[in-house]
Amino acid sequence: MTDRPTGTDTPVADATPLDDLRAHLDADLTDAARVWLTRALDEAATHPGSHGPVSVWELRIAEAGRHCGSAHAEAARVLILHAARADADALTRVYRQGTAGERRAVLHALPHLVPGPGALPLVEDALRTNDTRLLAAAVGPYAARHLDAHAWRHAILKCLFTGVSVDEVADLARRARGDTELARMLGDFAAERTAAGRPVPDGLYRVMALTDATAPPHTTDGPHGKES
Repeated sequence: MTDRPTGTDTPVADATPLDDLRAHLDADLTDAARVWLTRALDEAATHPGSHGPVSVWELRIAEAGRHCGSAHAEAARVLILHAARADADALTRVYRQGTAGERRAVLHALPHLVPGPGALPLVEDALRTNDTRLLAAAVGPYAARHLDAHAWRHAILKCLFTGVSVDEVADLARRARGDTELARMLGDFAAERTAAGRPVPDGLYRVMALTDATAPPHTTDGPHGKES
Protein backbone atom coordinates (compact mmCIF):
# COMPACT_ATOMS: atom_id res chain seq x y z
CA MET A 1 0.00 0.00 0.00
CA THR A 2 1.33 3.43 -0.88
CA ASP A 3 1.38 6.42 1.43
CA ARG A 4 -1.51 8.83 1.08
CA PRO A 5 -0.98 12.58 1.03
CA THR A 6 -2.35 14.63 3.86
CA GLY A 7 -5.07 17.09 3.02
CA THR A 8 -7.77 18.04 5.50
CA ASP A 9 -7.26 20.29 8.50
CA THR A 10 -6.98 18.58 11.87
CA PRO A 11 -9.82 19.51 14.26
CA VAL A 12 -9.09 21.61 17.32
CA ALA A 13 -7.70 19.01 19.71
CA ASP A 14 -9.12 20.37 22.96
CA ALA A 15 -12.69 20.58 21.67
CA THR A 16 -12.90 17.32 19.73
CA PRO A 17 -13.74 13.93 21.27
CA LEU A 18 -10.60 11.85 21.30
CA ASP A 19 -12.16 9.03 19.29
CA ASP A 20 -13.05 11.53 16.57
CA LEU A 21 -9.55 13.00 16.70
CA ARG A 22 -8.02 9.55 16.23
CA ALA A 23 -10.40 8.77 13.38
CA HIS A 24 -9.44 12.00 11.64
CA LEU A 25 -5.74 11.23 11.94
CA ASP A 26 -6.22 7.66 10.75
CA ALA A 27 -8.01 9.01 7.67
CA ASP A 28 -5.49 11.72 6.88
CA LEU A 29 -2.05 10.46 7.95
CA THR A 30 0.23 8.59 5.60
CA ASP A 31 0.46 4.84 6.04
CA ALA A 32 3.85 5.13 7.72
CA ALA A 33 2.61 7.82 10.09
CA ARG A 34 -0.42 5.75 11.08
CA VAL A 35 1.80 2.79 11.92
CA TRP A 36 4.07 5.04 13.99
CA LEU A 37 1.14 6.61 15.85
CA THR A 38 -0.42 3.23 16.66
CA ARG A 39 2.89 2.02 18.07
CA ALA A 40 3.38 5.24 20.05
CA LEU A 41 -0.10 5.01 21.58
CA ASP A 42 0.41 1.36 22.48
CA GLU A 43 3.72 2.18 24.15
CA ALA A 44 2.18 5.06 26.08
CA ALA A 45 -0.69 2.91 27.29
CA THR A 46 1.61 0.07 28.29
CA HIS A 47 4.28 2.23 29.97
CA PRO A 48 2.48 5.34 31.20
CA GLY A 49 4.88 6.18 34.03
CA SER A 50 8.43 7.41 33.97
CA HIS A 51 11.15 4.88 33.19
CA GLY A 52 14.53 6.48 33.74
CA PRO A 53 15.14 10.20 33.14
CA VAL A 54 12.61 10.33 30.28
CA SER A 55 9.62 8.06 29.72
CA VAL A 56 9.06 6.29 26.41
CA TRP A 57 5.95 8.31 25.64
CA GLU A 58 7.79 11.59 26.22
CA LEU A 59 10.24 10.58 23.51
CA ARG A 60 7.30 9.94 21.19
CA ILE A 61 5.91 13.39 22.02
CA ALA A 62 9.19 14.88 20.80
CA GLU A 63 9.16 12.75 17.63
CA ALA A 64 5.56 13.45 16.59
CA GLY A 65 6.34 16.33 14.27
CA ARG A 66 8.89 14.31 12.32
CA HIS A 67 6.59 11.32 11.88
CA CYS A 68 3.13 12.93 11.56
CA GLY A 69 3.99 16.28 10.02
CA SER A 70 3.45 19.73 11.48
CA ALA A 71 -0.24 19.81 10.53
CA HIS A 72 -1.03 16.75 12.67
CA ALA A 73 1.66 16.77 15.34
CA GLU A 74 -0.36 18.53 18.02
CA ALA A 75 -3.31 16.17 17.67
CA ALA A 76 -0.98 13.16 17.77
CA ARG A 77 0.67 14.53 20.91
CA VAL A 78 -2.70 15.03 22.61
CA LEU A 79 -3.57 11.40 21.89
CA ILE A 80 -0.21 10.21 23.25
CA LEU A 81 -0.63 12.28 26.42
CA HIS A 82 -4.07 10.77 26.93
CA ALA A 83 -2.85 7.23 26.28
CA ALA A 84 -0.11 7.80 28.87
CA ARG A 85 -2.72 9.03 31.35
CA ALA A 86 -0.52 12.06 32.00
CA ASP A 87 -1.45 13.84 35.22
CA ALA A 88 -0.87 17.49 36.09
CA ASP A 89 2.72 16.81 37.19
CA ALA A 90 3.60 14.98 33.97
CA LEU A 91 1.90 17.62 31.85
CA THR A 92 3.83 20.32 33.69
CA ARG A 93 7.10 18.51 33.01
CA VAL A 94 6.36 18.17 29.31
CA TYR A 95 5.26 21.80 29.11
CA ARG A 96 8.31 23.18 30.90
CA GLN A 97 10.77 21.12 28.87
CA GLY A 98 8.96 21.19 25.54
CA THR A 99 9.06 23.15 22.34
CA ALA A 100 6.31 25.63 21.48
CA GLY A 101 4.45 22.89 19.61
CA GLU A 102 4.70 20.52 22.55
CA ARG A 103 3.47 23.24 24.90
CA ARG A 104 0.45 23.84 22.68
CA ALA A 105 -0.31 20.12 22.74
CA VAL A 106 -0.22 20.11 26.55
CA LEU A 107 -2.64 23.04 26.67
CA HIS A 108 -4.97 21.28 24.22
CA ALA A 109 -4.79 18.11 26.32
CA LEU A 110 -5.81 19.76 29.60
CA PRO A 111 -9.61 19.42 29.17
CA HIS A 112 -9.18 15.72 28.44
CA LEU A 113 -6.86 14.93 31.35
CA VAL A 114 -7.18 17.37 34.26
CA PRO A 115 -10.65 17.60 35.82
CA GLY A 116 -9.84 20.39 38.28
CA PRO A 117 -7.83 23.63 38.32
CA GLY A 118 -4.51 21.96 39.13
CA ALA A 119 -2.98 22.80 35.74
CA LEU A 120 -3.96 26.49 35.74
CA PRO A 121 -0.31 27.60 36.19
CA LEU A 122 0.37 26.31 32.68
CA VAL A 123 -2.48 28.38 31.24
CA GLU A 124 -1.30 31.41 33.19
CA ASP A 125 2.24 30.95 31.90
CA ALA A 126 1.01 30.78 28.29
CA LEU A 127 -1.07 33.91 28.79
CA ARG A 128 2.04 35.83 29.82
CA THR A 129 3.68 35.22 26.44
CA ASN A 130 3.24 37.06 23.17
CA ASP A 131 3.25 33.83 21.14
CA THR A 132 -0.12 34.09 19.42
CA ARG A 133 -0.45 30.35 18.75
CA LEU A 134 0.30 29.59 22.40
CA LEU A 135 -2.21 32.24 23.49
CA ALA A 136 -4.87 30.71 21.24
CA ALA A 137 -4.25 27.30 22.78
CA ALA A 138 -4.40 28.76 26.30
CA VAL A 139 -7.93 30.20 25.95
CA GLY A 140 -9.57 26.86 25.20
CA PRO A 141 -12.17 24.93 27.23
CA TYR A 142 -9.88 24.39 30.23
CA ALA A 143 -9.41 28.13 30.70
CA ALA A 144 -13.13 28.71 30.20
CA ARG A 145 -13.89 26.29 33.03
CA HIS A 146 -11.23 27.26 35.54
CA LEU A 147 -9.84 30.79 35.07
CA ASP A 148 -11.32 33.23 37.56
CA ALA A 149 -13.14 36.30 36.26
CA HIS A 150 -10.19 38.67 36.67
CA ALA A 151 -7.72 36.43 34.82
CA TRP A 152 -10.26 35.57 32.12
CA ARG A 153 -10.98 39.23 31.38
CA HIS A 154 -7.29 39.97 31.03
CA ALA A 155 -6.94 36.95 28.73
CA ILE A 156 -9.57 38.52 26.44
CA LEU A 157 -7.67 41.80 26.41
CA LYS A 158 -4.41 39.97 25.71
CA CYS A 159 -5.99 38.27 22.71
CA LEU A 160 -7.26 41.58 21.36
CA PHE A 161 -3.93 43.30 21.96
CA THR A 162 -1.87 40.60 20.25
CA GLY A 163 -4.26 39.96 17.36
CA VAL A 164 -5.54 36.54 18.44
CA SER A 165 -9.07 36.14 17.09
CA VAL A 166 -11.75 36.09 19.77
CA ASP A 167 -13.17 33.09 17.92
CA GLU A 168 -10.38 31.13 19.62
CA VAL A 169 -11.87 31.83 23.07
CA ALA A 170 -13.93 28.90 24.30
CA ASP A 171 -17.34 29.66 25.86
CA LEU A 172 -16.92 33.33 25.04
CA ALA A 173 -20.61 34.14 24.84
CA ARG A 174 -21.47 32.35 28.07
CA ARG A 175 -18.70 33.91 30.14
CA ALA A 176 -19.02 37.41 28.70
CA ARG A 177 -22.78 37.69 29.12
CA GLY A 178 -23.65 40.30 31.72
CA ASP A 179 -19.99 41.01 32.58
CA THR A 180 -20.13 44.76 33.13
CA GLU A 181 -16.51 44.90 34.31
CA LEU A 182 -15.34 43.33 31.06
CA ALA A 183 -17.45 45.87 29.16
CA ARG A 184 -15.78 48.70 31.08
CA MET A 185 -12.30 47.33 30.38
CA LEU A 186 -13.08 46.92 26.69
CA GLY A 187 -14.44 50.47 26.51
CA ASP A 188 -11.32 51.86 28.16
CA PHE A 189 -9.10 49.86 25.82
CA ALA A 190 -11.00 51.08 22.75
CA ALA A 191 -10.81 54.69 23.95
CA GLU A 192 -7.06 54.44 24.53
CA ARG A 193 -6.49 53.01 21.07
CA THR A 194 -8.66 55.67 19.44
CA ALA A 195 -6.96 58.50 21.33
CA ALA A 196 -3.58 57.20 20.20
CA GLY A 197 -4.73 57.10 16.58
CA ARG A 198 -4.51 53.31 16.49
CA PRO A 199 -7.22 50.99 15.16
CA VAL A 200 -9.55 49.22 17.54
CA PRO A 201 -8.88 45.47 17.24
CA ASP A 202 -11.29 43.35 15.26
CA GLY A 203 -13.68 41.60 17.57
CA LEU A 204 -13.66 44.11 20.44
CA TYR A 205 -17.11 45.50 19.78
CA ARG A 206 -18.43 42.00 19.19
CA VAL A 207 -17.22 40.94 22.63
CA MET A 208 -18.62 44.13 24.13
CA ALA A 209 -22.03 43.33 22.65
CA LEU A 210 -21.87 39.92 24.32
CA THR A 211 -21.54 41.58 27.73
CA ASP A 212 -25.07 42.99 27.47
CA ALA A 213 -27.20 40.75 29.67
CA THR A 214 -30.39 42.06 28.07
CA ALA A 215 -29.34 41.19 24.52
CA PRO A 216 -30.78 38.04 22.92
CA PRO A 217 -28.52 34.98 23.10
CA HIS A 218 -25.65 35.30 20.64
CA THR A 219 -24.12 32.38 18.78
CA THR A 220 -20.52 32.25 17.68
CA ASP A 221 -19.02 29.63 15.44
CA GLY A 222 -15.33 29.16 16.17
CA PRO A 223 -12.77 26.40 16.41
CA HIS A 224 -14.12 25.38 19.81
CA GLY A 225 -17.62 24.79 18.51
CA LYS A 226 -20.84 26.72 18.62
CA GLU A 227 -21.58 28.90 21.62
CA SER A 228 -24.93 30.33 22.58
